Amino acid sequence: MENTLLPPFAALTPDAILDAVESLGLRASGSLLALNSYENRVYQIGIDDAPPLIAKFYRPQRWSDAAILEEHAFSLALAEREIPAVPPLLLQGQTLHHHGGFRFALFERRGGRVPELDRADTLQWIGRFLGRIHALGRTEAYQHRPVLDLQSFGREPAAFILAGDWLPPELASVYRGVAEQALDGVARCFERAGHVAALRLHGDCHVGNLLWTDAGPHFVDFDDSRSGPAVQDLWMLLSGEREEQSRQLAEVLAGYEDFCDFDLRELNLVEALRTLRLIHYSAWLARRWHDPAFPAAFPWFGSPRYWEEQILGLREQIALMDEPPLWSN
Repeated sequence: MENTLLPPFAALTPDAILDAVESLGLRASGSLLALNSYENRVYQIGIDDAPPLIAKFYRPQRWSDAAILEEHAFSLALAEREIPAVPPLLLQGQTLHHHGGFRFALFERRGGRVPELDRADTLQWIGRFLGRIHALGRTEAYQHRPVLDLQSFGREPAAFILAGDWLPPELASVYRGVAEQALDGVARCFERAGHVAALRLHGDCHVGNLLWTDAGPHFVDFDDSRSGPAVQDLWMLLSGEREEQSRQLAEVLAGYEDFCDFDLRELNLVEALRTLRLIHYSAWLARRWHDPAFPAAFPWFGSPRYWEEQILGLREQIALMDEPPLWSN
């Protein structure tokens, strides 16, 4: 679908990036390395006589300042309690800065490797920290960030896709029918779960946002933090066949429940949340297509094969949502 919007980061040149960092009284060495990020723009910046810093430039018009500051406050509160989140740096009394029409924040550089999720001790370790994150997440509610629910993550994204010309004509009606059936399945999963508490989450807790060192895990990129059921931060750690996922879940919960109770009814939502992520991801790509980084990184999006795979994936989810939920002792 044609989109006439200007690229959101067109004015974010290397000079603009370095000028923004130096506006905070830092002396940039001139070294600048773009890191893997599509929603925002993230760079490693060399600093004279100091370790490099990470600069995140926020996508214009995505979050309000108040929403960004809520996320900052949450990650700062986690770090204050020695929970290994990577919060923004407080510079000149603020964490969110404005320069050249962009909003940005600076962070310490933290390295790490992908955690070994096939190890029970690793899963328990991660579970303990997730339990601590959620224990704090329950103490207050977000006021400016959305809730992860059927409407925001399912029905609205599906409607956005179907309102455009993203789908090949021969697949549009098929996708519409399968998406409607899948969303009905999601609704039944939420009905089976009953009322579950919504708390402040990491929101996007996959292995790319979970780095491991000899000191254990640390959690990065809270940009997608929102309110929702606790299981949202657990299910993306699970992989493999059903039996394997149940074993992994048991290990995560063994650590998690040392610090935070888990409502087992939320296990009804695992496949529902996986289904919502499939639909939301397609809409995310479509919404961002005017950004030149997206066609370059995702050239397969919009092809007949892509949509055939999405239809197949949703059909598989429809079947999985009708199965009994994962269960753990």
